[in-house]
Amino acid sequence: MILVTRKAHFNAAHKLWNPNWDEARNEEVFGKCAHKNWHGHNFELWVTIAGEVDPDTGFVLDLKVLKRLIQDKVIEPLDHSNINLDVPFMQGRLASTENLAIAIWDQLYEDLLNPRYRLHCIRLAETHQNSVTYYGPQAMTLLQP
Repeated sequence: MILVTRKAHFNAAHKLWNPNWDEARNEEVFGKCAHKNWHGHNFELWVTIAGEVDPDTGFVLDLKVLKRLIQDKVIEPLDHSNINLDVPFMQGRLASTENLAIAIWDQLYEDLLNPRYRLHCIRLAETHQNSVTYYGPQAMTLLQP
């Protein structure tokens, strides 16, 4: 098995806000991230595929195909958007980086399920100091007792 990663960027705004809480609780938990006028990030995204090398091409997956898929399914809806308001696949989800990584996984998973390769993980950084990595729902079963 070999891992192949494609990196992408997008800029987007969001607000961390739980509608079930009052303003004081939201500010206590989310701090400046709950600001009424939103805030933005220059996100960095890494999409990693795991698979076997095709002997005819030398590729696990043609990176032009992966680039186009990420562009169409992820970057196009997210770039220069308000994650809370403008992104259909984030509707009904709190716009945390963790939830966004899961939603990106959901956008890409079916298209990256092939007998020779599969989606391995999503890494999403909202700042240089903060990032999350998601390995899909099957990884959670490893944490079960």
